[in-house]
Amino acid sequence: MSYHDETSRTLSYARHDTLEGLLQRGRGLGAERAQCDPGAAAPLVYDGIRRDWKWDYQTDTRYLYQARLIRDLKLSPAPVVGQLAGDEEACSRAADVLELLALAGSDEAREGLRTYIREGKHWASVLESVADGWPAEWWEDLGDVARARIGGEEYLPWSFKPWSRFGIEVPGRRFPPRPSLGGLSDEKLFALLAADGTEFNTKIDALRALAGREPAEGLIPLVPSLGTPDGRRSMPLLRRAVDRLGALAVPAARGWAVDGREWLTRLGADVLADHPEPEALPGLVAELAEQWKARAWCGPDTTARRLARFGPEAADAVPVLWRYWRHTPHSYERADYLKALSAIDPSGLDDAYTESLWDCEERARLLGIASAPHHPQTLQRIRVLRDDLMETPEVRAAAGARLAPVASPAFD
Repeated sequence: MSYHDETSRTLSYARHDTLEGLLQRGRGLGAERAQCDPGAAAPLVYDGIRRDWKWDYQTDTRYLYQARLIRDLKLSPAPVVGQLAGDEEACSRAADVLELLALAGSDEAREGLRTYIREGKHWASVLESVADGWPAEWWEDLGDVARARIGGEEYLPWSFKPWSRFGIEVPGRRFPPRPSLGGLSDEKLFALLAADGTEFNTKIDALRALAGREPAEGLIPLVPSLGTPDGRRSMPLLRRAVDRLGALAVPAARGWAVDGREWLTRLGADVLADHPEPEALPGLVAELAEQWKARAWCGPDTTARRLARFGPEAADAVPVLWRYWRHTPHSYERADYLKALSAIDPSGLDDAYTESLWDCEERARLLGIASAPHHPQTLQRIRVLRDDLMETPEVRAAAGARLAPVASPAFD
């Protein structure tokens, strides 16, 4: 969670239907309204970069949204360049925005970051970040700067790039990253997970590979053996890999839920809750209503996903789902509310899908690309997303697929 009031240490958002509140939440409607009055929007855009209105710093995103606002409203990057001189968090937020603006063609953003790498306090993390996102020719000439400055950092650099390019050996980073297990078959990954002699980190890598694939039932009998060595919790990424199994895990989860190990009991209970029986519906509707009453911004997305499984039978939840979609500052969850609405009552979603094309969250933009109505305005926005060098590869690919001409049927 982010905090902005240094005295009360609490978040205070503007109303959800004002320009300020929309921009704080990263809503697509905020980006659209801002273009109607760039002068009024400018201080709000800069404030969003300076103060960080993300509810959850690990999942919510804003930097692409903010970079687009600066570019589209034709605002100066200078205040963002100036923010690089702040503390580490402020510097990182500014750098994230400036890196994208440079990709979009801003020489001021690019040179501002290069100057900071030469002179700034948190130069090493900025160098690592630009090396990850920029073409090599934009930063590889900074090798002499890096060699002269390396050694006085408060924290160890976390990346091998660009240090390996510069021939710099960083203390604590002597060993190369472990190779990916993504090329192994499911059966070989299961064998690694089952073997007593497999290193803990290798098992995590195996789970990471499985979590990115189609469901593999061979994982199910291995789950009870995949706790941490101290037996107190599940291995990292196990839950994600089990989630991929969906309903396939339900029969086994009934046994996990009554196991004596707390972590496995909890995992089994979560799997069963994610695939509720019909009698669970009233309780889930009530749970969502109570979450709204308490203004709980973290967690209702789980309730929404569970309600979505009931389809139209969960119609009583629709008004609250709409409230969450409009009001939540936890932008990462907006896509889950929209998906739940689509499963329960797909009528009247055209505007929400269209707005999502401007949303700060990648998942929301992907939903908009897939489902926004086939209108000229919508298609033009999808073209922008397809061609935007700041956009993620996944969104650009989805936009290209949506715009691809439909093959004409062959006629004899």
